[in-house]
Amino acid sequence: MAIYEYDCPKCGTFEVKQKMTDPVLTTHEGCGQHVERRISLSAFSMKGGGSSPRKSEAPPCGGGGCGAEGMCPARMN
Repeated sequence: MAIYEYDCPKCGTFEVKQKMTDPVLTTHEGCGQHVERRISLSAFSMKGGGSSPRKSEAPPCGGGGCGAEGMCPARMN
């Protein structure tokens, strides 16, 4: 189950717990107004070792190959 946010012009933003396979709501049950589903950030985050390099394990920068000129996370300490 996922929590989806919807915008209602009369009631504002509200959340609905739905299966990913459930159809998108088009009407707010509370007032009957047309609603639109919002695109929001996920609360999902990886914890633990993972497979991505840590700051201290970041590959050395050289020649600007990563495209993060002046904003290299490996050098922002």
